[in-house]
Amino acid sequence: MDETLAEFIRRTILKIPMSEMMTILKAWDFLSENQLQTINFRQRKESLARDLLLLCQEKCASINDAALLDIIYTQVHRHQKIWDVFQMTKGPGEDVDLFDMEEFKRSFKKILQRALKNVTVSFRDAEENAVWIRIAWGTQYARPNQYRPTFVVYYSQTPYAFTSSNRLKNIIPLLGQTFENYNSTAPLQERSLGLNINMDSRIIHENTVEKERVQRVTQETFGDCPLPQLEFAQYKLETKFKGGINGGILAEREEPLRCLIKFSSPHLLEALKSLAPAGIADAPLSPLLTCIPNKAMNYFKIRDK
Repeated sequence: MDETLAEFIRRTILKIPMSEMMTILKAWDFLSENQLQTINFRQRKESLARDLLLLCQEKCASINDAALLDIIYTQVHRHQKIWDVFQMTKGPGEDVDLFDMEEFKRSFKKILQRALKNVTVSFRDAEENAVWIRIAWGTQYARPNQYRPTFVVYYSQTPYAFTSSNRLKNIIPLLGQTFENYNSTAPLQERSLGLNINMDSRIIHENTVEKERVQRVTQETFGDCPLPQLEFAQYKLETKFKGGINGGILAEREEPLRCLIKFSSPHLLEALKSLAPAGIADAPLSPLLTCIPNKAMNYFKIRDK
């Protein structure tokens, strides 16, 4: 188990209330009853998370195992999320009958993975013929962000799907296309079910206008030519504390506060270029990031004026 996965599991455990810990872990069914009995559930949560993580490492937990734990936690705390509901409609003369559930899962995952290079899709069956889908989105150059997933709840053989609100502006059309392209009786993309998500046409227009603006700003900022391959950029910040009259100890400090920030990627400039189109950052990006090609520098020192 790599450090990224271990940290994701640790954080997921830490957000589970102690009063629900045993219930959720039993529902997860990844750790056996005997393994859970070896754990002291009365210790501090940090220590508990460490002990549980060791058991997960012994069993070689995968990203899908961790995602299932997150799904169960979200099912218990679904009232804490804002949900959008979409109704799919069939075209004239078309019979919408989606089911085989297993085929639906395979197709749903395959379509998303074709559209996006880096995406993690996990499923968990629930009551009333519902399936919970957890989608962690990445970009062409970045791994899926497991801490900002989208959840989809789909009730088989009904026209309704529920999605947790997400700041990524381009996921709604993609999810709609994924449902459209699934057909339980024909190979993928041979024919469509004619499903359309009933959305206000003004929203579609707004998304299109915003997408065009982001593409235009990104092109103006980074250009069309291939960008130099850069693996990191480092920023050193030195600033004095700025506060009110009663600023306390920091206000009396003569030495500046220092902070070092490092961005790294196999192709940092291309990764930065993809942030706004992917909906992960607003356009335009900060000049501190976009100035890298023009200044031909990847080390910056930022001081107060």
